[in-house]
Amino acid sequence: MDIITSIKPLLAVLVSLLVIPVLVSSSNKPNVRESWIFVAGTIKLLIVLSMLPVILGGKQIGLTLFEFAPGAAIAFRVDGLGMLFAIVSSSLYIITSVYSIGYMRGLKEHGQTRFVSFFALAISATIGVAFSANLLTLYLFYEILSLATYPLVTHHQDEKSKVSGRRYLTFILGTSIGLVLPAMIYCYQVTGTLEFSTAGIFSGELSKPAATVLLLMFVFGFAKAGIMPFHTWLPAAMVAPTPVSALLHAVAVVKVGVFSIVRVVTGIFGVELLSDFNLGVVVMSIASFTILVASCIALSQDELKRRLAYSTISQLSYIIFGVALLSPQGLLGGVIHIGMHAFGKITLFFCAGAIYVATGKKYISQMSGLGRKMPFTFAAFFIGAMGVIGLPPTGGFYSKWNLILGTLEAQQTIFMVVLLVSSFLNAFYFLPIVYKGFFGKSEEEDGNSKVKIQEANLCLLIPLIITAFISIVLFFYPTVFVNLIKVGLGL
Repeated sequence: MDIITSIKPLLAVLVSLLVIPVLVSSSNKPNVRESWIFVAGTIKLLIVLSMLPVILGGKQIGLTLFEFAPGAAIAFRVDGLGMLFAIVSSSLYIITSVYSIGYMRGLKEHGQTRFVSFFALAISATIGVAFSANLLTLYLFYEILSLATYPLVTHHQDEKSKVSGRRYLTFILGTSIGLVLPAMIYCYQVTGTLEFSTAGIFSGELSKPAATVLLLMFVFGFAKAGIMPFHTWLPAAMVAPTPVSALLHAVAVVKVGVFSIVRVVTGIFGVELLSDFNLGVVVMSIASFTILVASCIALSQDELKRRLAYSTISQLSYIIFGVALLSPQGLLGGVIHIGMHAFGKITLFFCAGAIYVATGKKYISQMSGLGRKMPFTFAAFFIGAMGVIGLPPTGGFYSKWNLILGTLEAQQTIFMVVLLVSSFLNAFYFLPIVYKGFFGKSEEEDGNSKVKIQEANLCLLIPLIITAFISIVLFFYPTVFVNLIKVGLGL
């Protein structure tokens, strides 16, 4: 594989980091501050997109900053998988920034400069993970992201936020330091390298018991992926403002978790080694448990954001499930679900935030008839729900279709039942919300409402319409994502 040396990966990481001092200095000029956010976000996206033709052409872009030891460097390498993740995160960062203005100003939230500054730091760390050339670099940016998102989770600074923040750091840092770090050190001790390779880095040095323990340390250690039982931080983090929830669940944190596991499976162990040891079934079983249990818990949640949180826990395991199939179709379905789920789920969170800003309502039981007052918001919610359920014409159908084909290709038909059952559960916990919104009896009709309800402001409405539209576009035009995955995994 030809690797072209370029500073572009570093620039893509640094651009939103370098704008933070400008954001802080513009704290008393909110319009200027937000203008700089869009300047930095646009530059970041353009830098990422400028590398796309090279990657689609079958080449990679790399840059080594410095080397600690042979095979252990802080280095960047842009391949198909990293490019897919970077496109999704950098494009959604801009859209989420627009949404954040409408949300934070609409509710007159405090600490808006602190909010946007740590938001920028978080997206820099996310791009760093996407473009990491090795496990050491990925781990470094993974930890930076954990620390950068803590102030976002605890934004309200009340006791509930602080308790949730402590739980967040305990799970995220505790598992990464206690499981991922020793697993990474062991990998380096055995192989002398941490560089990602499609063939894996082990050449017969690993026994099946050792491989099993090592794989489980990585799967559970990257707790941002929400694998049960290391998932409870995620619903607790819903105390944060909705733009943070959208960042956590669609753009950065949780996707960094599953992306890290994808990198370990495909770039550290390699598909062939895991197939020889039949370890894919182990990971699929863990993912299947999380998929089904989280979906069942979601059914019982009346608070909309908590229902979305448990849905995210379930959907993340689809990605891990697909990669663990170790078949070309399964790998394609799992990895592309990173993008398909991102646009569907962020639409749902945007809608939840718009409903809260416009009405003050956050419980599903309070949303009867709101769809007739907020038709664009609830139509977008329906599209986002279809994407998560896996119904056409949304991108979620494409990823779930490939996951089902992957189970057949891997001759794991029992696991196909898990996918089908979970999709029905997805429908059961999302579609009644849409039905209640459009056809339920509103408080105005009951004579209980004294407030006129209408759509939220345009800064909230436009982003959710855009992401819902993109979710549909990805059903008809998934080609770029598909080609990036095929190039990245050599399919």
